[in-house]
Amino acid sequence: MAPLIKRLQQETWAECRVLATAQHRGMLDQVLRLFDIKADIDLDIMQPNQSLPTLTARLTTRLDEVLESEQPDVLLAQGDTTTVLTAALACFYRRIPFGHVEAGLRTGDLSNPFPEEMNRVVASRLARWHFAPTQGSKDNLMREGIEESAIHVTGNTVIDALLHVADRCDDASPYKGEQRLILVTSHRRENFGEAFQGILRAIKSVADKNLDVHILYPVHPNPNVRDAAYAQLSGHPRITLCEPLDYLPFVAAMKQAHLILTDSGGVQEEAPALAKPVLVMRRETERPEAVAHDVVKLVGTDYDEIVSSVQRLLDDPAEYKRMARGVSPYGDGFASGRIVDVLKNHFDV
Repeated sequence: MAPLIKRLQQETWAECRVLATAQHRGMLDQVLRLFDIKADIDLDIMQPNQSLPTLTARLTTRLDEVLESEQPDVLLAQGDTTTVLTAALACFYRRIPFGHVEAGLRTGDLSNPFPEEMNRVVASRLARWHFAPTQGSKDNLMREGIEESAIHVTGNTVIDALLHVADRCDDASPYKGEQRLILVTSHRRENFGEAFQGILRAIKSVADKNLDVHILYPVHPNPNVRDAAYAQLSGHPRITLCEPLDYLPFVAAMKQAHLILTDSGGVQEEAPALAKPVLVMRRETERPEAVAHDVVKLVGTDYDEIVSSVQRLLDDPAEYKRMARGVSPYGDGFASGRIVDVLKNHFDV
């Protein structure tokens, strides 16, 4: 949302107020600093070991209090988090128009990703404006009965943010070595357990077999991820486990990487724009456009499929070149401006 916030703050017709739920406190604060944004309202919602039902209930109540106090003409939220779900619901109860940024992403399976797919579907039923990143996302919404007039293909503001920092982040990378770098992100709830153990075994196998490769894995703090990752991978000479990276060094690490192994969502959009091949450790993706362009490949959580796919990109220059083409189906860096134009037209300014 940062590029959209900055763009709205430049508009004389709008007063842009920033509400942070702090669902991801550490990630939030460093991005606000990077983009020089100050939250006007900070709910600081997270508590240790908080369940999804508890989080959902607390967010809905707190957001309703804010809406009663602020009385906004519009509320905008991005993505598929519980914050987005509850923001849409609170706006519905208050009859406040809700705009969903990054609308229309679907896997068609409510359990993958969990709970994000459900969050998206419910938010779409409640939104007044659907700011879809691609034509495919628009098609998903129309199949669900959303009126075409309410859908606007804008690109994704994620790409706006990426391009804003990509040219000034090189010195921020935490990896200073000379080996080919594989960047790993893996933390999906649906992969917890045996699937995640298979992922970790595959990562270790790649490091064992390739002396000219180094693996950088910023480990999510969830104990289901952290405990297993450190148990299997710590101490390996060609694997670096570290705390989650701030946005600037993470973009630098993506630029530096030879390839990226991930189960994350946004990385599937960002890395292709940086001409980096992406192997996605999931059975399904809500971002099929990059798969269709052959710059992202679904490898699931099967040990053999992960290892063989990584090895092919390491050993086969033609295959690597085919995937490392710099395709960006999710935006051109101007999504924020398009969203602002839609709102200006609504308010006739």
